[in-house]
Amino acid sequence: MDYSNVFRLVNMGIGALMIVGGIGQFFPIAFQSVIIGCYVIIFGAATLLLEFQIPPVVSRWAPFLFSFLGRGIFYIFVGSILLHQPAIRIIAGSIIGIVGVGYVVLEFIPQIEPPQNMRDAGGEWGAEQI
Repeated sequence: MDYSNVFRLVNMGIGALMIVGGIGQFFPIAFQSVIIGCYVIIFGAATLLLEFQIPPVVSRWAPFLFSFLGRGIFYIFVGSILLHQPAIRIIAGSIIGIVGVGYVVLEFIPQIEPPQNMRDAGGEWGAEQI
C-alpha cells in the first residue's frame, strides 16, 4: 500500500506546527526566545517547502531530511526546542517529537518505504558528484 499522501499530510502538518510553535516562542519577548522562534519558523517553512519542491541546495547540505531516521531525529530536535511554557508550545513540541519518534521507528520497518520526496536526495548522501 502506498502511504505517500499520508506522509505528505503528516509532514505538512508538522511544518505548520513548527511555524505555530515558533510564533509561540516569541512570547514572552526575550532575545533568546526571538532567535529560537525565528529558527523554528524557518525549519517549519523548509519542511513545508520540501513537500512541494526540493531545492538542490537542500539535497546537498541537508541529506538527512531524505530518510525516516534523519527526518525523525530532526523532528525530535525541533520538538524538544519547543517544550517549554506556555501550553501551545508544549503541545506543538510534544506532537512534533512523537512524530519524530514514529519516523525513527519507521526507518527500521522494511515493509514501509519512504515517499518519493524523501528518497530524492540527488544521489549519494552528500557525496560530491564529479
